[in-house]
Amino acid sequence: MALLAVCGSGLQARAADLPPAVSQALQEAGIPTSSLAIVVQAVDGGPPLLAHNARQAMNPASAMKLVTTYAGLEVLGPAHTWRTEMLAENVPLNGRLDGNLYLRGSGDPKLDLEHFWLLLRQLRARGVAQIGGDLVLDRTAFALPAHDPGEFDSEPLRPYNVGPDALLINLKSVRLTLQPDRGSVKVVVETPSEGLRIQNRLSLGREACGDWREQIKPAVNGQTIELNGSFPAACGDKALHLAPWTADVQVEALFRVLWHELGGGFNGRVREGQVPTGARPLAGQESPALGEIVRDINKYSNNVMARQLFLSIDSERPATAAGARRQIAGWLQAKGLKLPELVLDNGSGLSRSERISADGLAQLLRAAWQSPVMPELIASLPIAGVDGTLRKRFNDRSASGRAHLKTGYLEGVRALAGYLLDHGGKRWIVVCLINDPKARLGKPAIDALLLWVAKR
Repeated sequence: MALLAVCGSGLQARAADLPPAVSQALQEAGIPTSSLAIVVQAVDGGPPLLAHNARQAMNPASAMKLVTTYAGLEVLGPAHTWRTEMLAENVPLNGRLDGNLYLRGSGDPKLDLEHFWLLLRQLRARGVAQIGGDLVLDRTAFALPAHDPGEFDSEPLRPYNVGPDALLINLKSVRLTLQPDRGSVKVVVETPSEGLRIQNRLSLGREACGDWREQIKPAVNGQTIELNGSFPAACGDKALHLAPWTADVQVEALFRVLWHELGGGFNGRVREGQVPTGARPLAGQESPALGEIVRDINKYSNNVMARQLFLSIDSERPATAAGARRQIAGWLQAKGLKLPELVLDNGSGLSRSERISADGLAQLLRAAWQSPVMPELIASLPIAGVDGTLRKRFNDRSASGRAHLKTGYLEGVRALAGYLLDHGGKRWIVVCLINDPKARLGKPAIDALLLWVAKR
C-alpha cells in the first residue's frame, strides 16, 4: 500500500507538470488545464511519461473511430467483406426478367458509384436486358430508427450527416464540381442522377479560398438543387458533395440512369421490400476487405462508413446499435480492458453523448500495438504532414512523417490520439483531448505536445 501511495503521488506530480509550450498555448487560448486530458506512454508499457486528467470522461469526437475500427478488425477480421446481391424469383428468358428484381444489401460501407455500376453490368452480362416488374430494395440487414439528417447540426444536406443504411449506395450523395469560368461559376454534375436539375445562383468571389463550403448555401426542391452564395475564384476547381434526397429517391435516380446507359429497359417502380424465400441470386458485388475500408474511415474521418462498420460488428441480424454496443462490450471484457467511462452512441464520434478517457484510449492503443491486426490499424491512421486529415499539419516540423494519429473535431471538442516515433527511435502512445467552449483554439497546444514528444 505504501508503494501504491508513492506511485500515485508520482502520477499526480507528472499530471500537474505540463510541458511549458503546452501550458503557454493553453493560456493564450484561454483554455483551463481542467479542460485538457493527456496520456503519453511508451508503446511497450511502463509508467506514463505524462498523465493529466487521464481518467476523466470526455467527448473524443472522431477519435472514437479508433474504438470502432480496432474492434471491427478484431471481431470481423481484416479480410471481412460485405456482399450486395441482385435476386429474382424467375429465370430470365430471351433477355427479359418477368417479375421483380430484388436488390439486397448487407451494410457495405463502400458500395460506391463504380461498384454499383459493376453490379448492374454483371446483370447485363448475364443476359438481363428488360426488367418486367419493380426494383425492390431490401434493407433488412439493419434495424434502424428513423434518421433526421439535420438533427446534429442543422445541416441536413452535408454528407457526413447521412444515416447508416444496409443498402447504402455512393454514400447517398451526389458530387458537383464548381469551376471558376470567365467571371461566373460553372457547375458540373459528376454523379449521374435521373431528373436532377441545377439552379445555379452562385456568384464568383474575389476573396481568398478559405473555408469556401461555408459560403455555399444549397437548398433542395424536389429533384432540383439550388446553389446560392459565393464561390471564390482563388479556389480553382472544387468538389461539392451533397446528400439531397431520401435513400429510395437517390437509389432510383442513380439506377435508372446507369441501367439505361447499359442498354437496359425498366418501366417499373423502385420501392422497399424484402427478398422472398426461394429467390435466386443473379449477380453479386463483393466489397473491398475491411483492412482496406478502415483506411477510408480513419484517414479521412468518414462518419457514415464508421457507422456502417459499427452496426456490422453486431453478429445478430438484423443488426442494431444496441447489439453493436453489447458486442464491443464483450470484446473489451474478453481482452481484459476496463473502460468504465466508455459511452458508445454510433461509433463514429459524430455525437454529443459519446465519452471515453485519455487513459481508456491509451489502453486501447497499447492493446492494439500487441494485436495481430496492428499493421492494418496503424496503416489506416493519418500520417502527420503527409496524408488524410493531417496532410496540412507538421509539414515543416519535427513530427512530420513520424506520427500516425487520429484527429477529432466537434464544436467544443479537439482531439488527437495515436502513435509517434521520437527522434531517438522510441515509439510513444499520445492521447490529447480538449473539451471546452474554446476548444477550436486548442490546436497549438496539441501541436506543442506532439513536438515536445517528437524531439525527445
